[in-house]
Amino acid sequence: MLLANKWICFGAVAAVAGLVLAGCSGRPAVNPPAESDQSPAQASNGGSSAKALAKLTAADREAAVKQAVCPVTGEALGSMGTPPKVAVNGQEVFLCCAGCEEELRKDSEKYLAKMKSK
Repeated sequence: MLLANKWICFGAVAAVAGLVLAGCSGRPAVNPPAESDQSPAQASNGGSSAKALAKLTAADREAAVKQAVCPVTGEALGSMGTPPKVAVNGQEVFLCCAGCEEELRKDSEKYLAKMKSK
């Protein structure tokens, strides 16, 4: 009986660790196609990024494609739906998901510096 409880506990820990490692979306990353004419942001999730980015205005879409990744997680913009745009320290920043906004605001200088270095 004790051995069975250890395996159940181990399974629960492994499941939680898998979700944490998957990132904000709670789903595993999808491998990009081998050869593609898509941008890195679009290729990272098989093209659904293009649909998510298409919901932005033309100017915002251009800015999001140029930025390419979320400064907080490094995830491709559009990989978790239409990327939210937030203004921080007078700068507009796109995020992979709304869940990153709190972290961005908490340490904005760190994340804005990451964006400038690219």
